[in-house]
Formats: sequence, C-alpha cells, structure tokens
Amino acid sequence: MEKIRRNERMSAMMKILSASPNRIFTLSYFCELFGAAKSTMSEDIDILRDVVKTFQLGELETVTGAAGGVRYRPRTARASSRDYIASLCEKLSGENRVLPGGFLYYSDILSTPQIVQRMGEILAAEYYEASPDFVLTMETKGIPVALMTANALGVPLVIARRSSKVYEGSAVNINYVSGSSGHIETMSLSRRAVQEGQRALIIDDFIKAGGTAKGMVDLMHEFNVSVVGLGFVMSTAQPSKKRVQGEKALMVMEITQDETPVAKIKPAPWLNV
Repeated sequence: MEKIRRNERMSAMMKILSASPNRIFTLSYFCELFGAAKSTMSEDIDILRDVVKTFQLGELETVTGAAGGVRYRPRTARASSRDYIASLCEKLSGENRVLPGGFLYYSDILSTPQIVQRMGEILAAEYYEASPDFVLTMETKGIPVALMTANALGVPLVIARRSSKVYEGSAVNINYVSGSSGHIETMSLSRRAVQEGQRALIIDDFIKAGGTAKGMVDLMHEFNVSVVGLGFVMSTAQPSKKRVQGEKALMVMEITQDETPVAKIKPAPWLNV
C-alpha cells in the first residue's frame, strides 16, 4: 500500500469523524485504516483538535479508558448560536407570516436541511453531558429538527404517533390533554421502540402550554424511561408557565392582537447566557 501523507490522513479522518458525530473511534481503527503508528495518529489528532478549536468548527474530544478513542461533537460558541437564531427570528418576524387564528407559518424553515441541521446541533450541544439514548418526537412537523438533533448526538430517533400502526407491532397508547385546544388526544408508541431504563431527550417543533410535551413525558414513564431534557424550535411567550419544566426553546413567539397581527420573534433568553 502506498504511504499516505499526513494531509491526506487528516482530511480523511476529519471526514470520518464529522460524518458520525459523537461516535467514539479508537486509535486502533485509524492505525489500521492508514497503516500508521499510534504515536503518529495521536499527533494528527492533536493538530486536528487545534484546527477545529481555532475555526470554531466544534470540538474534538479524546475519551480515555478501555473503550476510549476520539470523537467529534458539533458545537458552536453560544454567541454564534444566538446570532444565527437571531437571523432566523428576523426572517420570521413581521405580518407576512401570520396566519388566520394567530398561527405562524414557518414550515419552509423546518424543511430546509441546512437550517434544521444547525438548529439540531445547537439543541444537541445542550444535552451532550446528559447522554440520552434516543431522541423522542411527536409526528410530524418536529421530525426534521429531531432527526438532526439525534444525528448530532449519535443516537436513534423515536417517533410517537397519534395512532398505532399495524406494522409496528403491539404499542402503548395513552391519552393526554392538548395544551392548545384542551381536547383529549391519543399518543402511541411501539413497545419495541425503547427499552426500560433508557434515557430520552424530547425534541419538538413547537410548545404553547406544553400539553403534548407533558404527554410525551408521561409516555416515557409508561416505559420506565427517564427524560433528560426537552428542546423545541419555537415557544409562545404566553402562557409563561408550561405544563412541563426545564424546557429549552430556540425562539420565543408573540403575536400582537392588532387589526393587522404582527409576529414578534426573539431568541430564547438562555441563548444570551
């Protein structure tokens, strides 16, 4: 095999690591792949770590122990995340996106891969240390950002449905009170989707009073799964007190009650910290 140069090794290594965020790759894996000694690979990783840090591309972390190695985590500075969300808020604000009934049109945002990937990485960065085993969302609008969050965390995505599907086998069904309408709704999840004792991160597109989010928390309790966090794309300013606690939304929405309603979208306060 022709000797691989350092710049070629580092380019390939960065591609491999960034394509599988939060996954640990052992030094032995790269040594076998490139035919290089561990000391050489350690030097390459140190150089890559400095490059990633200098250009704020995330973080390259060395994990010690028997199952240790190196992993890449997409993570940007809080100020950079806030600036990005602020640019989205500016795009969503105004009267052109307000729909009858006080709803906000932002399906185009949730359908743009680059945007939902960035939002997913921002949310994932808040829960790396919580080590969730999977991301849970409710069909359907929350799926894109939940999938990107799961990708950044390197865990599977689990989707709760409004009714059980025959191709998913036996399921657990619960009733919950919708926070927006106050109606009784049904939520369903296949018994094979999660395992007892796992840790769930709930991600969805929107939270108003928190009825659906509370339903997902209750659903996880049925499986004896602990919830380590709740993340959302958008939250309404009112009611300020939700049916769940500890939620983190990227944006806060308020629609004026004027003759011509205007949407006022702002970055969530926690992004200012």
